[in-house]
Parts: sequence; C-alpha cells; structure tokens
Amino acid sequence: MKILVDANIVFSGILNSNGKIGDLLVNSSKYYTFIAPDFLRHEIRNKYQRLQKISGMSTEQITEAEYQICKQITFISEEQITEKYWVEALRLVQDVDPKDIHYIAYAKQFKCKLWSGDKKLVQGLQRKGFTNFLTTDELFTLRQRKKK
Repeated sequence: MKILVDANIVFSGILNSNGKIGDLLVNSSKYYTFIAPDFLRHEIRNKYQRLQKISGMSTEQITEAEYQICKQITFISEEQITEKYWVEALRLVQDVDPKDIHYIAYAKQFKCKLWSGDKKLVQGLQRKGFTNFLTTDELFTLRQRKKK
C-alpha cells in the first residue's frame, strides 16, 4: 500500500522517533511504501532550529533522526505531477489551506492515501468530499493486522 506522508508526520517522527509515528515510518517497509514531495527535504532543513528548540536535541541528533525517519520515504519531484492534478488540488485546497496543494496533487496523481495529522486540512477537505486520508492509529491497526 502506497502512503503519502505530509510534513507534520515527518516532523513528529523526527521529534519522537521512538513514538508511534516514528515506529511506523521506520519499521513498516514490509507493509507500506511511503512517498513524499521532494520539497519536504528542504522544508525539514529550514526547520532545524525550530526542531532543536522544541526537542532540545543537537543539530547532529536532529540530522540522525531525520535520516532514520526519511530513509524509508521515496521523495518525488513536482515535475511528475500532471497539470490536471494540480488544478484539481487547487480547487480543493484554495479555501482550506492553499500551502497543502502539493499533498493533494500527489495523492491524486499516485492514487494513494494521505497520512496527515493536519486536522484543519482533513476536516476542510472532508466537507468537500475528499476523504482519502489515513490517521496514525488507522495505519498502526492496519500494520498489526498485516503482521498476523
């Protein structure tokens, strides 16, 4: 199963790599294929200071956590998204959260679920009929069932 991972999930995994999100990202390659927009790598690097402030970790610790969390994620460039999906995504997010256009365009292009903890985005898009989301608990439960 292919899963699109958004920034808040990756940041949560970096901040607590031993938590449920970190566990799912690091230990689920037998069950899920994680993908993310390529720009997320840049976004992570731009948030190092904030991540350090929140976590109390050093730059080296953040770098190591980032490596562990991101090594199971395939990063995909924007060029692989067709115009059709950019247009559809813009229509959906423009009055919800326009900065999340990438995630919706990618989810549509690759026909996969979006794993997000962004409640505003999820609720706003659900009102518009876009329900292609998975929660952390749903992913964890699915993985537990697959393990049996």
